[in-house]
Amino acid sequence: MYRIGELAKRFDINTDTLRFYQKQGLLTPSTVADNGYRLYSEQDATTLGFILRAKAIGFSLMDIKTLLSIEVDKANSECADVKEVVDDKLTQVTAKIAELKTFQRSLQRLSNACCGGHESAEDCTILQALESESLDIQPEHHHH
Repeated sequence: MYRIGELAKRFDINTDTLRFYQKQGLLTPSTVADNGYRLYSEQDATTLGFILRAKAIGFSLMDIKTLLSIEVDKANSECADVKEVVDDKLTQVTAKIAELKTFQRSLQRLSNACCGGHESAEDCTILQALESESLDIQPEHHHH
């Protein structure tokens, strides 16, 4: 059996994270000893590993709760249930990537438009673009 500190150390996370997962109902200590210590079994450790791996690939705690409820009741669940959780997350991630690419293009245009020199920011094209409503960025033309 592991005490909370030992379990946290084994997975290289802090005890606050573990307590948070408990509060969220993702992980419940197998035993509470007479002295009030929560003790975790090897099975709890397996569950924690599952949570951390799912989190590492982008699942939210809600997603993980769903996956764990399927994991606990595999016999009465179908692959389709699991795949649905994964496909929902995949759709979200794909949408987020598209959004980030849009940000990237706009930021690149802003960056390209500015000379980045030491002159006053009075005529900075980046600020002008952010001030204007169109965010239309013309490359910098400095009159020296």
